[in-house]
This record gives sequence, structure tokens and C-alpha cells, in this order.
Amino acid sequence: MATVKTKSVWFCKECGNESPKWMGRCPACGEWNTMVEETVATGKKRAGTEITVPGSGHKPMPLADISSSVENRISLNNNEVDRILGGGLVEGSLVLIGGEPGIGKSTLSLQIPLHCPELRTLYVTGEESAKQVKLRAARIGGDDSGCMIYSETLMENIVAEARAMMPDLMVVDSVQTMFSQNVESSPGSVTQIKETASMLLRFAKETGVPVILIGHITKEGSIAGPKILEHIVDVVLQFEGDNRGTYRLLRSIKNRFGSTSELAVFEMTGKGLREVSNPSEMLIPMHDEGLSGVAVSAMLDGTRPFLIEVQSLVSSAAYGTPQRSATGFDVRRLNMLLAVLEKRAGFKLGVKDVFLNMAGGLRVSDPACDLAVVSAVLSSNFDFAIPSDVCFAGEIGLSGEVRPVAQTDRRIIEAARLGFRKIYVSSFSSLDDSSESSVQGKTAGQRFGDIEIVKVADVPSLCRSLFKGQ
Repeated sequence: MATVKTKSVWFCKECGNESPKWMGRCPACGEWNTMVEETVATGKKRAGTEITVPGSGHKPMPLADISSSVENRISLNNNEVDRILGGGLVEGSLVLIGGEPGIGKSTLSLQIPLHCPELRTLYVTGEESAKQVKLRAARIGGDDSGCMIYSETLMENIVAEARAMMPDLMVVDSVQTMFSQNVESSPGSVTQIKETASMLLRFAKETGVPVILIGHITKEGSIAGPKILEHIVDVVLQFEGDNRGTYRLLRSIKNRFGSTSELAVFEMTGKGLREVSNPSEMLIPMHDEGLSGVAVSAMLDGTRPFLIEVQSLVSSAAYGTPQRSATGFDVRRLNMLLAVLEKRAGFKLGVKDVFLNMAGGLRVSDPACDLAVVSAVLSSNFDFAIPSDVCFAGEIGLSGEVRPVAQTDRRIIEAARLGFRKIYVSSFSSLDDSSESSVQGKTAGQRFGDIEIVKVADVPSLCRSLFKGQ
């Protein structure tokens, strides 16, 4: 029997590259200050280094002989989760759900088996006791007849119990608390996370049981552990949103079985996460009319259009140096838009404080919000209220032009469905409306169903149309 020895090695947290000594910069991925020291065992064979796929026989197969049939999917009785997964959970897939503490990862992972009693689910908890899970299940409600709770952190025991039970679904909460006795390091270390994830991947591929992993994130917002963890799994979903608020976004970061441009919206309630089929309901104005500094943007996240309220406050600089603050929006892009307003449209905002906020706690990256941001800033500067049935969709260029954005038709249809009567878009936008007539001049209006489309070519023409008579 080989003698068990230990040695210290350095691993990169980003890519998992191994080095015998510490280095300031990882030679594999080029990241700085990512090397962490781990103690590993030598002199014995690490278990589970081979993956056996039933039917392959460990022999090369001609590509033409491989079946291209559609994967078998399992519905989770949750329209939002099924849609972001591409139509359901694929058999034998490994899904990683990450997010900040308290954002709702454990709630969602427990809510799935409670709403799918027909699935025999093995829920492995390494962070909470079985009694704590029971209390959460009682609060969420649902049918718990098909859910088995297993409080364990040793991966060998978990895999053995799962092979004996052969559930329809397995949930592990969380991967950072699990450890394998084949690795001489503490739970949550780089080597332990790699080993436990590999063991779960091997179990999922061999048995066809889908596995949902819960993962923590770092203070920078990325999933904790080595970057190789995200390469191992099939699907990476990440929770976003302010945990002090009620709304949560589940975004697809990686999906080998579907699109990564999908977004699921939930509301955190006393009985768990509620599906939000109409995201615009949480983002459209929730106040009386007549307030300045408010504009509505028809934005697109992935393939899903919804409307968000943009709030702005412009006031005289109280402390000499003007402040620029943006919540949910890139402050550098805000500074660029303010510079465009001053250079191309002649508005002197350099001596004023400008504050910007995206309602609902969302972080917006769609450039189509530029037109709404400019309109909200000008509305607050003029102290002129924009009508509540007006929305915007357009990107602002450095020369002050209003550039077209992708899928303008879908944004217009969503705005019309929610009762908006007018939308401002770029005059260079091409719409799929056969009745659209040619646009003359810098502004023109025509109808797209029940909504009037106002096309503007640049920021000055927007001001003349929006603030006529001011």
C-alpha cells in the first residue's frame, strides 16, 4: 500500500492552475493575486478519476452514428425556471445556482421539489439542519411527500446514498460545504470544490439524475471557488437583485442545452418566490402624475422586453464640486450622456448635481435606456413632467444622434400592450409595419396599432418635440 504524503501547492482561484510556488500573476490566465495555498495528498490514487458513460464502451464513435434526438427534459412546474432552462431540466445535467446570501437560492431549490411531488427528490443540506429545512418548507407550503432530506457533507456518503435511492432529482446545498476524503484540504478550498463537483458530474452522467448545485459568490459578484467550477457544470444561473427589496432576477450565464439570453423574474414573498410573468408590473411608475425627472424606457434583457422607470434629480451643486451618482446604471455612461447634452445641445449641466436611479433595484446595461435617461435629466432640469403614457427606446451617440436599437418592434408592442400612447425611437429605426410611411424631416409620427411612434434623429430634435413651449 502506498504511503500517504502531503505537500503544499498553490492553485489559481480563477482557472485552477497548479503551481509549486506562489506567483503574483497566474501564468495560465494572467490574473493577479489569485494564488492560494492548499495541502494535497500524494502517494495514493485519488478515487473517481475516470468517467464511465453507459453505452459508449470507452471507444471512439463515428459522429454519424451518434443519436441527435432531443434531450429528455423534466418540467419543474415553474414556468420561469423551465423557460430559462430551455424548456425544463435535462436528464443527467448539472445545474449551478449562485447568488448573494439571503437572495433566495435555498428557497428556490426547496420550492422546486415541494411543487413537484411526482419527482422523488434527494435534498442534501450541508449548511442547515434537517429541522431548519423543515421550518422553511412549512413556510413555503406545498406537497412534501416526494422530498427526502439528507444532512451530510461527505461526498462519498452522499453519492452512495444517491446511488442506493436513485432519485429523480438531487439538490446539493451548497457545494462550498461539501468535502471528499480523497483530498487533504478543508471544505470550500479550490481542490475540494473541484473534486466534489467532478464527483457530482460523474454521478449525474452515469445515472441520468439531474443535480442542482447551490454556490456562494464572492464580494466581486462572481461565483466563489475556481473558475473551473463553471466549466464543469452544464448550466450556470445567477440570482441578482437587492436582497432588501422584494424582486429577484434569475439570469442564465451558461446553458449547454438552451439560450443564455433568458431572464426569469421572481418576487420574494412570505411563502417563497412568486413568478412574475409580467416584469413591467414592478418597474412602471407607481406614483401620481405630474412629477418631473421621471421617464419610462422600453428596454430588452435577453429576448424579454419590459418597461422600466428612470428617475433623475438635477439640482444646483451645494458643495462646489458637482456630484454624479447613478444607481443601477453605469456612472461613466451617465457622464458621457451629460457631456453630449452640454456639447451638442447646449445645456449647461456642468455646475449642477445629477442623480440617477433605476426603479426596482435593477442594474441596466441596455443602451436603449439612453434616450430615457436624457429625457429624465432634461425633465428634472426644466422641472417639466413627462406624460405618464410616453416611453423611450434609443441609444445616444457621441455626436448627439439617436441610434436605433435591436428589436424595436417588440419594444413597441410591449409598450402598446401596457397602455402607453406614445413612444420615442430613432428616426433610423426600420419597423416591420407594412403601413409605415416614409418619415420626413427630423421628427415624424405614425401609428403602430394603438401607439403613436415619434421618430427623432438627434438630441435637439428630441428636446423640441418633448418640451415644446418650455
